[in-house]
Order: sequence, then C-alpha cells, then structure tokens
Amino acid sequence: MNARDRQEILETAAELADAARAATLAHFRTAGGIAAESKEAARFDPVTVADRAAEDAMRAILARRRPQDAVLGEERGAVAGTSGLTWVLDPIDGTRGYLSGTPTWGVLIAVTGPDGAPIYGLIDQPFIGERFEGGLGRAETRGPGGTRPLRCRAPRPLDQAILFSTFPEVGTDEERAAFDRVRDAVRLTRYGMDCYAYALVAAGQIDLVIEAGLQAYDVAAPIAVIEAAGGIVTDWQGGPCPQGGQVLAAANASVHAAALALLNGRG
Repeated sequence: MNARDRQEILETAAELADAARAATLAHFRTAGGIAAESKEAARFDPVTVADRAAEDAMRAILARRRPQDAVLGEERGAVAGTSGLTWVLDPIDGTRGYLSGTPTWGVLIAVTGPDGAPIYGLIDQPFIGERFEGGLGRAETRGPGGTRPLRCRAPRPLDQAILFSTFPEVGTDEERAAFDRVRDAVRLTRYGMDCYAYALVAAGQIDLVIEAGLQAYDVAAPIAVIEAAGGIVTDWQGGPCPQGGQVLAAANASVHAAALALLNGRG
C-alpha cells in the first residue's frame, strides 16, 4: 500500500467517525431515554435507532469514497468488494452503556487485509470527544487532553495488574473458571467498559482485557490500535483472533504470558 492509499484510508476513517459521532450523539442522553429492541429472545441484546443510523451514515460514505472495498457491519451485515480490503464497523460498541448514559461505549472502525488481519483501527468515544487510532503509521489519541502518542504500559508483576472485562459472566462455565483464575491473581478487576477498556490498554492505563464470545466487529479495531501501541491481542491459546471468540488483550509480552498461563491452568 503506497502513501496515497494510506492517506485515503485515514481520511475516509476520520469522515466515518465524524459521521457516526453526529448520528450517535443525536440520541444520547435525551430526555426520557432512547427506545431499544432486543436482537435475541433469550437475553437482552439491545439495538437502537442510533446504532442503525450511525452504520447507515458510515456505509453511505464508503459507497461514495471506497466502493471497491468490502464492508462488514454489526447491524447491516456484509457487502462484497474487489480490492481485498474490508471495512469492519461497529456503530455502537456497548449499546447497554449507551442506553444507560455512561460514556464507555464507542464507535469501532477497522480495515482488514485480504487475510482478514486488521491493518488499521479506530476507537471513537463521541461524548467525551476521544479518538484512538492505530495502524498505517498511526498510534495516537486525540481528545480533551490534546494529541498524544499511544504506548502500552511497561511490564509489571501480575499481582499489580489491572484487568477489565465487559461482563462478570464471562462465556461458558469453563471460560468463567479460567477468567476467575486471572481475576484472583491481579490487583484490580473492573467491568462494563466495552471497547473503552481496549482503548485504555493502548493508552497505557491498564494491563489486560479478557473476554469471550466476541465477533469480528468487536475486536478488529481494538487489535489494530493495541498492536500499534506495542501491545498484544490473541485468543486464549495465544493465536490470532481477528474473527473474535475468546480474546486476551495485554499491554506487553510479560503480562500476556502470565495471563495466558492462568487461562490454560498452568499458573
């Protein structure tokens, strides 16, 4: 990919994120809240008009600027392309938080290559006005504190680490037992941060995120952002995880190895 292609992708991603900001903020913390329906019968998996409006706005831009690229979005599915690149979109990662009025949800935008691996990612928190970018020569965050480079935290003992996960109920009973082994070994565990937790790994604030049951649109952008900041994102066996599933995001190789050992009963 040449410099012109890289710049075009960066500019397109920024336009997508700006459009999604407008679409999501139009409904966030409105009087009386926003209505939601569940995508599943067995559990509450919410989707709102804001999710769909944000994805539609991003897809319209891609149709104009990058019609040759494929698109995969949480709400509108997949569209084939011819370039070998795929835009992976999650218009609101953390719709439960969005409904609750917490500023921990975000817009996820990623570009993956022909092999499915993320080459660029963007995590945007519209209400706070923070944007985290990684890949294609970028590793930076912009927001109320200005523009700063992204750099993951340096190694420290696992018993000093901070661990995040979205749900206390992590996956199956077996997956929960594995997660609990890490939870019991770290200094602090927090829940409910959705994609913002991955941004905090890249920003050097926390050490680990461990989750299960994820989809490609949940992880593609965080993988690119964290790797650009010097971190590691794998599945629970240490392999690549661009399609989701079990995910272990770590600030460095040392804490990754320690967490991976416990997840697999070796610690």
